[in-house]
Amino acid sequence: MRLASFLGRTSLTGIWAAAAAGAVAALFVPAPAQALDKVAFGTNWVPEPEEGGFYQALADGTYRKYGLDVTIVPGGPNVNNRILLPVGKIDFYLSANTLQGFDAVAENVPTIEVAALFQKDPQVLIAHPGVQKFTDLKALTLFISKEGMASYYQWLKADYGFKDSQVKPYTFNPQPFLADPHSAMQGYVTSEPFAIEKVAHFKPKVFLLADQGFSAYSTLIETRRDLVDKKPDLVQRFVDASIIGWYDYIYHDNSAGNALIKKLNPEMTDDLLAYSVGAMKQYGIVDSGDAATLGVGAMTDARVKRFFDEMARAGVVKPGLDYRKAYTLRFVDQKVGLDLRPR
Repeated sequence: MRLASFLGRTSLTGIWAAAAAGAVAALFVPAPAQALDKVAFGTNWVPEPEEGGFYQALADGTYRKYGLDVTIVPGGPNVNNRILLPVGKIDFYLSANTLQGFDAVAENVPTIEVAALFQKDPQVLIAHPGVQKFTDLKALTLFISKEGMASYYQWLKADYGFKDSQVKPYTFNPQPFLADPHSAMQGYVTSEPFAIEKVAHFKPKVFLLADQGFSAYSTLIETRRDLVDKKPDLVQRFVDASIIGWYDYIYHDNSAGNALIKKLNPEMTDDLLAYSVGAMKQYGIVDSGDAATLGVGAMTDARVKRFFDEMARAGVVKPGLDYRKAYTLRFVDQKVGLDLRPR
């Protein structure tokens, strides 16, 4: 499950009254005459801009243009949609990062990652303005969640020499960080820096882990192996339509996607939506690296191997794991949507 943040991810009581069944159906575009394939897609958090391309494809009719009647099943703090995928309750799942694919292989779960919508993991460490270099963080107190300690922090220890002794638990409350100028905290580049500016009225120093060498893919589409084997055309159409949705959400008129996100998550504001999209573009979260030539959603064998080697070196995964079973390139790297990139 995605690491939560403290803005728009806390006071959630009542948000889901409008989606009593826990699902958001495609109700915005009249169905064409031909029959549509029904698809259930589970996300790992509440509706937010980090899922914007999927909501855009739903709201503007892109999924239906690809012959799909998509229902988005939102996640949340007390919802684990991932367990619904192997048992066939949903068809696709929004996987947080490449590590979840490795975990599926290790646990013999019959799922597979078929596209990576984020070329960079949005995870950041956030410091006070006086901090200059990433390595300066080694001298600070760090507020890190238990999920972070089990994943990227092991990499920070292995590759940069960070210490367990400098860590205090992160409870998704920024106040301990704000009170201590000699500290830093985890967050997402798309949300926590914005919230800190709003609350504390200073611009924090932001270090994107992906730009320091943490090479995980993020926001991956995960499905079952049997769906890949039996209905590859359906998988391809869902991947392609989602890619188009992300190009439109990042670069073009995303008002339909944002309107749907705000309808389903009333805590979401226009200024946060705009900030998040701007951050995704500024840092190349969606469209950078291999995506520039292969299209959004791109994955490569070399990139997955590099991340696996990082995690094996850090002791997060076992070196002998057959990580190649975690993903397939069959449905990506086809330059879908490249014509939608700004010239």
